[in-house]
Amino acid sequence: MTKIFSTLTVLLSLALSGQVAFSVKGNLIFPTSSASWKSISQSAITAYENSGKNNVGFNIGLSAKIDLPSAFFIMPELYYTTFKNEITDPITNTSVEAKSNRADLPILVGYKVWGDTVGFFAGPVASYNLSSENQFNDFMENVENNFTVGYQFGAQVKIKNLLVSARYEGAFSDDERNFINSNTNQTIRYDNRNSLFMAGLGYQF
Repeated sequence: MTKIFSTLTVLLSLALSGQVAFSVKGNLIFPTSSASWKSISQSAITAYENSGKNNVGFNIGLSAKIDLPSAFFIMPELYYTTFKNEITDPITNTSVEAKSNRADLPILVGYKVWGDTVGFFAGPVASYNLSSENQFNDFMENVENNFTVGYQFGAQVKIKNLLVSARYEGAFSDDERNFINSNTNQTIRYDNRNSLFMAGLGYQF
């Protein structure tokens, strides 16, 4: 309890001294195959050419940016995230649509390369599954693990109070799931923690 109180005291003192900035942010989510520059840039190009129609979801949430010495900063965030996957069983050629709703908590460490205007960041993201009994036609989803861990890295540009960002999300742990047909017991297995590219806007107070 003493440690928690001390941490809150430090955060409050930083906020009062102007070293903490709070923001509201939202991101469109796009699928990407890997963390390579080729895959991420292709996702961004496809999103631009299709006017964002290839996005699979979005998230919205709050962010705090805590300035540290030597141009470093810590950026904890909390998002409500929703997206969908389409999975096809290669053996039976059966397709199902998996929808995901989750709470995401990224804890990012960043470095300002041009004052407060441009910064890069990276860090882990903890996710908790909020979906339950997801169903597609005759298939019922079985979620084996409600808590998973991934990672994010990206960049943010600040123009007055407007924030523009881009980030990649990958996985440290799998999100193994099964879709089971209630009539035939056919099972389609898949990993719901896929690679994502996020393009976002925000407003800093």
